[in-house]
Order: sequence, then structure tokens, then C-alpha cells
Amino acid sequence: MAVLSPSRTDFRYLQLSRSIEQQIRDGVWKCGDKLPSVRSLCREQGISMSTVLQAYLELEKKALIESRPQSGYYVSYWHRQLPPVPGASQPSALSEVSEPDDMIRKVYSQLGREGLVPLSLSVPCDALLPVAKLNKAMIAAMRELPGSGTGYEEVQGYRPLRRQVARWSLSWQGHLNEEDIVTTAGCMNALSLSLMTLTRAGDTIAVESPVYFGILQLARSLGLHVLELPTHPQTGVEPDALRAAVKGGKVKVCLLVPNFNNPLGSCMPDAHKKEVVEILEYYGVPLIEDDLYGDVYFGDARPRSCKSYDESGNVLWCGSVSKTLAPGYRVGWVAPGRHKEALIRLKHYHSIASATLPQAVIASFLENGRYEHHLRRLRSTLQANAFQFIRAVSRYFPEGTRVSRPQGGFVLWVELDPRVQTASLYDAAIRQGISITPGRMFTLQQQYHHCMRLSYGHIWNAELDNTLKRLGRLVHLELGA
Repeated sequence: MAVLSPSRTDFRYLQLSRSIEQQIRDGVWKCGDKLPSVRSLCREQGISMSTVLQAYLELEKKALIESRPQSGYYVSYWHRQLPPVPGASQPSALSEVSEPDDMIRKVYSQLGREGLVPLSLSVPCDALLPVAKLNKAMIAAMRELPGSGTGYEEVQGYRPLRRQVARWSLSWQGHLNEEDIVTTAGCMNALSLSLMTLTRAGDTIAVESPVYFGILQLARSLGLHVLELPTHPQTGVEPDALRAAVKGGKVKVCLLVPNFNNPLGSCMPDAHKKEVVEILEYYGVPLIEDDLYGDVYFGDARPRSCKSYDESGNVLWCGSVSKTLAPGYRVGWVAPGRHKEALIRLKHYHSIASATLPQAVIASFLENGRYEHHLRRLRSTLQANAFQFIRAVSRYFPEGTRVSRPQGGFVLWVELDPRVQTASLYDAAIRQGISITPGRMFTLQQQYHHCMRLSYGHIWNAELDNTLKRLGRLVHLELGA
């Protein structure tokens, strides 16, 4: 797999659309302003009419501009129309543990219901995945593998996949080789093996707050105590807060999602990542890095991972294609650093080996460039969807609603009026065929009762817009408005 620079991968229409988008966001072009005509831009930029039209189409998809028949293109974005961003979380360091298992079971028991709009499910819908190409790759793998892939693989994992994952690490300035990687059954399996390698029942781990409920359930199933850290919805955990948490010596492991945390969508700045790695190395606390969403970025380049700053093997970097390519294939990996041998032993005890066929399919996608091609389209769609969802929440939800501004990933964090209980809102929404994720699921404490997570990994259309309109009405009703 060749890692291409932005200058080679960006088409001219994308460069033009990004330039105009930046000017719109900077206020150079204001809401209601008429943009230059297609013909005038062709003359000024020395480009074709189709290039300009494609650029304007990209801006339309992001709801930044609108086309008016017989008139031209006009700016429809206005930053004051957008709701404010939630504030940083302030979890208690001494709170009693209150597990939301009943609520989690309740939400997930409904997901297979026919006709349900699953805004609670943080994966891309099937229409956004290259299903036909995956099927062809699976058939090819069955033809090419010894025994059609029915034999056991080596415990560390399918070597061609490990090689491709190592090469892919160049995209975030990683320096891995195939011997550094252990394949797993998805990212949760990578996190599970990492935690079992590093902890024993009764240990304390530090995590973001809010954090993906699967991580909380995993930690509690292993008998671990969980310390929730204050987290900003845009920049993630502050290094000073992390330092204060670990310097007492009670935290055994830190588990963070630095790139596009689920559910906040926060992305830790590179300087913070470097500082976090240095802090944890100084205090002898390993870092398990969940980098599941790192490839789904909306900027010009993939954000770096904490692992890229790791010089001692203290960071266990975990990833997967479960959120980007094939959720059901359960293909993931971990670069365990200095803990590799211990983790491989655990993998052998628990699963003997990983399934060969799906690993071979993913290796093929990485090697021939199909994965990067798919990601470019997926990222463009999700970025447009995120803005459409934010606009819809601004339009249909009560004044005072706060919404995150993810720069990648699949989910929005919505903070409602404190009088709204999203657990009861969930019940009302389910009756109308809409599934949301109540915020209380993302903590072990009594907090986030007025928050919820929404997934925008769907095809945006009028029906989805109407779904958000109906959800907004339900919020108004919860407030008695």
C-alpha cells in the first residue's frame, strides 16, 4: 500500500471547495452572499466548468451553500445559527459506582426492530460500505489461501495483514513493523487482551468521561475500578488533569481514545498527546490507546496517534476496521510494545488464533489501495452528515441545546436542558421508531442524564431530516413546550 501525500491525492475540485469553505467559515463570505458564477471562476482559476461544479456540489453536500435556479449559488452557512459546544465534563473522583447495564440492554434489545431509525448505533450503515468489493475479495481469498483458509493461523496473526497494518502506520507517523503487531477479533478484543495483560481485579484504570460504555462494561467485568477524568469535547483529556490523577500511584493503567472519542468526538492536539505519553512514562503507567476512529478524520491529514511518540514501548496501540469497513468481520489489532509476549500468551489461551479469511480480505484492501479509496468517500459523506445533523439540531431542538463539533468519527454529543431526562426521551422516541443513546450509558456516575449520543453514519435525505425534526418535537414536549 502506497501512502500518498495530500498533493497527489487531492483533486483540484476538492482544493477549490476547501478554499471556499475556509473563507465561508472565516466570514469572508457571509450568509446570503452570492458566490462567483461558474463561468467567472473558470476564467479566474483557469479550470474547467466541471471542476467548479464539482466544488460547488461538495459545498452543497455540507450545507454551506445552496443553488437557486436561474440565479446562482448562495452562502447558506452562518456560524451564529449553530448551537454552542458543551462544556468540559467534571466527573467526581469519589462517586459511588452505578452501572447503567439495564439501560444498555434496553437500548440494544431494540436495534433489530423493523422500521427503526438507529441513531443509537455508532457504525456506518451498509449503504456506506463497499459490500460488493468485500464479497469479491472474500471469494478471491478462498481461492488463494491453502485449504481455502480453513487452517489455523499463527497465534500472532496473519502475517500479510500485520505487514499492511505496519505500513499503514506511516499515515500517522508510526514506526511499526509486522513483528510489532498482534491481530485480534476487533478492537474490543484488543482492548480486552491489553487490560488482562496489564491489570488484576481491584486495580484502577483512568478513562475519559464520558466514554464508550463498552469500555466501562469491560473494565467492570474484569473487576477493575474506573476513575473518570475531566474531558473537553474538542481537545479531550487535559494533560494536567491526567498528571494529577496518576501521580498518587493508584492508577495502574490509562485507557484513552485520543482521536475522535466516542461519544464526544474530541481530538487531542498533538502537543497534548506527546505530553500524555511523557507523563505516563514518567509515572510508570502504561497507556492503552484506542485508535478505532483515527482514519475517519475530516481535516487534510490523519491525526497522529500517541503511539507515534512512544519511545519505550509503554503504549499499547489498538485499532480495527470495525467502524470503517467491515464491522462483522471482527478484524482488529494491537501493537503491545514491551508487553507483546505476555499478550500473545493470553491470546493463545483465550482464542488460539484469529480467523484467517477475514484477515486476508482486509489485508488485500489495504495492499491494493481500495481501503484508502473507500475512506476518502466515507470521510466526505460523514463530514457532510455531521454538519447536516448539527444544522438540524439547531433548527428543531429547543434554544439552549449544546452540540459537539466532531472533526472525525460518527457521533454527536447533544446536551439538552437539565430538565430533560434522556432515559424517558428514549422511551418516547422508540414509540415513534427512533432509537437514541441516553448519555447516562457513558458513565458509571450519576451524570449526563440530560445528554444523548446521535450517530450520523447514515445516508442523509429528507426522511432523516424529518426524523430529527420529530425528535426535536419530543424534546420540546419533555420541556412542556
